[in-house]
Amino acid sequence: MKSSVAARAGQYAALLAYLVFLAFPFLWLVSTAFKPPRELASLHPTWIPRDPTLANFRQAFGEQPLLRAAFNSLAAALAAAVIAVLIATPMAYVMARHRSRLTRAATGWVVVGQAFPFVLLIIPLFLVLKELRLIDSVPGLVMVYVVWSLPFALWMLTGYVRAVPVELEEAAAVDGAGRLRTLVSVTAPLLAPGIVATALFAFVTAWNEFFFALVLLKTPEKQTLPVVLTHFIGAEGVADLGPLAAAAFLATLPSLVVFALIQRRITGGMLAGAVKS
Repeated sequence: MKSSVAARAGQYAALLAYLVFLAFPFLWLVSTAFKPPRELASLHPTWIPRDPTLANFRQAFGEQPLLRAAFNSLAAALAAAVIAVLIATPMAYVMARHRSRLTRAATGWVVVGQAFPFVLLIIPLFLVLKELRLIDSVPGLVMVYVVWSLPFALWMLTGYVRAVPVELEEAAAVDGAGRLRTLVSVTAPLLAPGIVATALFAFVTAWNEFFFALVLLKTPEKQTLPVVLTHFIGAEGVADLGPLAAAAFLATLPSLVVFALIQRRITGGMLAGAVKS
């Protein structure tokens, strides 16, 4: 009994330490965003600002076009998430329901594709977009995001499809439902949590992406939010810390909201009890 209590206490302590490790950068970012320049230059920084101010936020919006950059990021992330899910969903169903050497090879290629570094992909993608005349355009960036997020979306949705009991589709077929009716009325509703979670993951990936946007977008009016955040760093590498923290804090909020939604969808357990043994 004592060893069990000690083991549980150790688990909770490790979990608490991990949460503190994860929360520290965000809490420090929030603290910095509300500090005046005098406190930012202090040799004895504090967690809670002594004289909190919104001057950093006003300066950030005054120096850089954050709203326009946020709109560009939002448009690119939403389009990439929707397109990736629309392509990956039927592909995932085929790979999960019709297992063969070809589908197993495709699954292996999807997993291997996740290991490709950005630098290896940017040159062929750049050449393709150049031929399509999509360099320095948001649609071109959306195509890149779809290509980059599609393997993960396919792998994730394949797992969700396999979690849907085949017996449900077989029961619908016995009742006279055709393949299309079964997919629309039986399978699709059960896949809804997985589709939403996959779309949200794809959205967060595109929203936070920096490297592709930096290479492909040259016109300032088309740049995304992660690229614009680098403008708060001067030519000598000195950062305007207050406005940078304020802008980064605002850029982080959508990701936090999306992950909160993902957690609710994943833990919903809509498949629980679908089939009784």
